[in-house]
Amino acid sequence: MRIGEHFDAVMAGARRGEEPSVVALYQDVSPALLRYLKAREPQEAEDLCSDVWLQLARLIPNFEGTERQWWGLVFLVARRSLNDHWKRQRRRRTDPVDFEAFADVAGTDDVESTGIDAITNREALAFVTSTLPPEQAEVVLLRVVAGLDVEEVAAALERRPATVRVIQHRALRRLASRVRATEPDRDAALRPAQTGDRPIPLTARITAMADISKESLT
Repeated sequence: MRIGEHFDAVMAGARRGEEPSVVALYQDVSPALLRYLKAREPQEAEDLCSDVWLQLARLIPNFEGTERQWWGLVFLVARRSLNDHWKRQRRRRTDPVDFEAFADVAGTDDVESTGIDAITNREALAFVTSTLPPEQAEVVLLRVVAGLDVEEVAAALERRPATVRVIQHRALRRLASRVRATEPDRDAALRPAQTGDRPIPLTARITAMADISKESLT
């Protein structure tokens, strides 16, 4: 949930160092930020989230902008922190996180509105990252997992909104094509076996994204 009409006042308080305002900013963004970081680097997400907030704390006193621009900045910092983390991993010659293992997903006849039903968070995220090229996967994760709009994704990726819409459109078509190509009898195997892992409701969100994508490109 966004702060909305009170954002300017909250941000002004945060710039002055008022603790309630800083806490409000943190509580507003942190759930989506942590979901995104867990999707990209599950083992280090908590530490990365702390690192991102340390960097944001240094930026808040000089921040001037809208709530949409704030969210874009948060995920721009998050992406840069991830890139720095991966560079450090390569220097230490550690193994990269394995995003390749994913379950096949049953398809439907509607190419653009095809989503992923009744599968676990891990399976859904691995499906996206394993199916799409890195830039397309990044757009989908920022849109679906972090809940950013196109303008915010554009700010986080340092790209134009029109470019993000094109990337999103191509990503959705690729996902739909991959889903349609799977065997329909695999669907039963994708039902979560453990009650503690809630399914990610990607179908409705990807369907909405598909509608936006089609409208913006016509």
